[in-house]
Amino acid sequence: MKSFIITENSANQRLDKFITKNLPNLPQSLMYKYIRLKRIKVNNKRTEISTRLNVGDVVDMYINDEFFEKADPHYDFLHASKDLDILYEDENLLILNKKVGLLSHPDDTEYVDTLISRVKLYLYEKGEYNPDSEQVFTPALINRIDRNTGGIVMAAKNAETLRIMNQKVKDRELHKFYLCVVHGMPAKDEDLLVDYLIKDEEKNQVKVFDRQVPGSKEIRTYYRVLKTDKVLAERSGKRNISLLEVELLTGRTHQIRAHMAYVGCPLVGDGKYGSNALNKELGYKKQFLYSYKLQFDFTTDASILEYLNGKEFSVPIDDIWFAREFPNF
Repeated sequence: MKSFIITENSANQRLDKFITKNLPNLPQSLMYKYIRLKRIKVNNKRTEISTRLNVGDVVDMYINDEFFEKADPHYDFLHASKDLDILYEDENLLILNKKVGLLSHPDDTEYVDTLISRVKLYLYEKGEYNPDSEQVFTPALINRIDRNTGGIVMAAKNAETLRIMNQKVKDRELHKFYLCVVHGMPAKDEDLLVDYLIKDEEKNQVKVFDRQVPGSKEIRTYYRVLKTDKVLAERSGKRNISLLEVELLTGRTHQIRAHMAYVGCPLVGDGKYGSNALNKELGYKKQFLYSYKLQFDFTTDASILEYLNGKEFSVPIDDIWFAREFPNF
């Protein structure tokens, strides 16, 4: 027999999910049988598969010891790089500066060395994350940005932080600002662009329309021209180049890249939505886009994260690679 006391990281989930995560060797059919036969109880009472667990609940399991045995652990994150640029850290949250070229999560091209793997390694070495004892919650990214985009990514250290921040992101109580360099000059010095976007899942590409079409979602992108540099245009001999600050008021796939291209100002270095001919003339292959500033503007209760309300975090300009490419900016 073994007992588990439910912590904050384990609460608010179904009993069967909790058991599956903690006893991966226990067949599902036996789990259901043991619950029915009262060999698995909650607070010393008969329970149901769908019972939601609360902080402080005691789960007793009267089952064979073999199901509690764990295989020798092998953690891929132990082989990740230790290179992690931390802008801010407290007991609940990490705010990171992700470098261009680094994946946020694993994909079919890279499994081990990703941003989330580096976060896990960092917290593991600090003693704040122990995958042997923390079976339910592991450090998780709150937001993500594309491999070819650098900038601010948040990581949650506990389940409550992840839950709160996911809701804040959904409710638009965080303001995310990007810097980008585009070909040409926008029609206005600043403007709110409102259009519609459809994503092609197979091609991982989006299209923008000026009207609602079947399957489309509204996109809202606010931009402000910081500088237009005609000197830089001499490198291409054709067009001016402009530095913009962009705030995402909706968060769709490739929104900034596709929206700016749609209005005639594609990002420098963007091969998917931009102009390969113009990029070739300039000699750049990386897209000039960086998530450089984050503001917390909570309008509803933030519980344990209320202390973050009103705070702003930003990446130093010197750490943004294309700021070095264009020192006049």
